[in-house]
Amino acid sequence: VQLQASGGGLVQPGSTLVLSCAVSGRRMNGMGWFRQAPGKEREFVAAMLMNGGGAYTKEGRFTISTDNGFLYLKMTGLKSEDTAVYYCAATAEYNRLYLYDRKYYPYWGQGTQVTVSS
Repeated sequence: VQLQASGGGLVQPGSTLVLSCAVSGRRMNGMGWFRQAPGKEREFVAAMLMNGGGAYTKEGRFTISTDNGFLYLKMTGLKSEDTAVYYCAATAEYNRLYLYDRKYYPYWGQGTQVTVSS
């Protein structure tokens, strides 16, 4: 499984940004987005089960979706605290409880930097 994240950049507070992740290789049961700010642990942002089992997000400002080999993360009302490197990830787990924990994701993209600043 290969993952390639893109779409990050410098945006102003309150902006909307959509991150993309190109997914190739074996089909996985779960896909997710995590982020890591400087000096902090990598944390859950959003995830979804690929069999239509549902989508789960950290906050209502985030929306995860998939289409034609791409995984997307739409973020609205961006705040300075959203500044981080964002990673897409894939897992064979199909139990939604495991989607929130990064240790259940063996496949990771390289990350894309999102900086929210005026």
